[in-house]
Amino acid sequence: MTPEQIKLMIESGIEGSEAHVEGDGSHFFAHVISDLFDGVPMIKQHKMVYATLGDSMEEAIHAFSIQTYTVEAWGKAKKFKVLS
Repeated sequence: MTPEQIKLMIESGIEGSEAHVEGDGSHFFAHVISDLFDGVPMIKQHKMVYATLGDSMEEAIHAFSIQTYTVEAWGKAKKFKVLS
């Protein structure tokens, strides 16, 4: 699995989202931006992202880290460089 494949799965599964994914083929990190996250608890935001990956989480992805943002929070994080 490639970062590009994961990006496509997330963006296809969460309407209007933007995903930035990095990884080495089995370990991945994603920043996922969507206004659908507004007012939603973080654990539910992460479940939304995991749901887009389906069986890949068990079959092709060994480790997956996520940071989720609304569009506004993403803008602030970029401005203040609070990104990991």
